[in-house]
Amino acid sequence: MAQVTFLVKLIMRGSSKKVITKEDWEKRLNDVKIRKEDMNKLVMNFLVTEGFVDAAEKFRKESGTEHIDLSTITDRMAVKKAVQCGNVEDAIEKVNDLNPEILDTNPQLFFHLQQQRLIELIRNGKVEEALEFAQEELAPRGEENQSFLEELERTVALLAFEDVSNCPVGDLLDMSQRLKTASEVNAAILTSQSHEKDPKLPSLLKMLVWAQNQLDEKAIYPRIKDLSTAKLEDPSAS
Repeated sequence: MAQVTFLVKLIMRGSSKKVITKEDWEKRLNDVKIRKEDMNKLVMNFLVTEGFVDAAEKFRKESGTEHIDLSTITDRMAVKKAVQCGNVEDAIEKVNDLNPEILDTNPQLFFHLQQQRLIELIRNGKVEEALEFAQEELAPRGEENQSFLEELERTVALLAFEDVSNCPVGDLLDMSQRLKTASEVNAAILTSQSHEKDPKLPSLLKMLVWAQNQLDEKAIYPRIKDLSTAKLEDPSAS
C-alpha cells in the first residue's frame, strides 16, 4: 500500500528520468505512513468479499477489527457453491431466504439464473423439460428484452447440435459459465448487504502495476516484479 502511494506521488512530480537506489527507495517508503487500522480493514474486506469465513473470524479476533456478521458470509458462499455445482433451483431458494428483494429488483440476475437452470437441463439431456422451461419461463422475458432474447436463442441453440463440445455455443456448458453466474449472484448479495461487490486488494495491486509501468518512463528504481513476495529488486544489479 505504501509502495502504491509513493509511486503515485513520484509520477505526479513529472521529473526527468533518474536512478533511485534501493536504500533511498526504502527510506522514502518508510516515510509514507499507513495506519494499521486501514491495513486491517483492507485485509478484512478481502476475506469477507471472497468468503473466507474461518480466516475472517481468526483475523477479526487477532486484529480487533470491527465486528462483522460472519453468518452472512456462510449463507452467501452456500448460494455461490450451489450455482457452481449446477443446483440453480437450490441457489434461487437460498437467495430468496436471504433477501427476496435481490431477485425482485434485479431482472437481469434472475434471467441469468433461469438461463443457467436451462443450461443445466440441457447438460443433463432433459430435452423436453428444457424446451418447456424455455417456453414458459424464459421466452416471456425475452419478449420484453432484446438482449435476453438473444441470450435465450443462443442457449436453445445447444439443442441443435449432437456434439456440443464442437458447436459455436459450446462455451455455455463450460465451468466458466457457472462461475460467471455465481459471481454475478455473489456481487448482488454483497450489494444488498451494503458491502462492496469487489475486494479492494486486487484493485490496489492493479494500481501498483500501472504505477510502476508509468514510472518506468521517468526513473530507474527498485521495482516489484513478483507481487506474491513484494520483494524490491535492486536497480544496480540490473
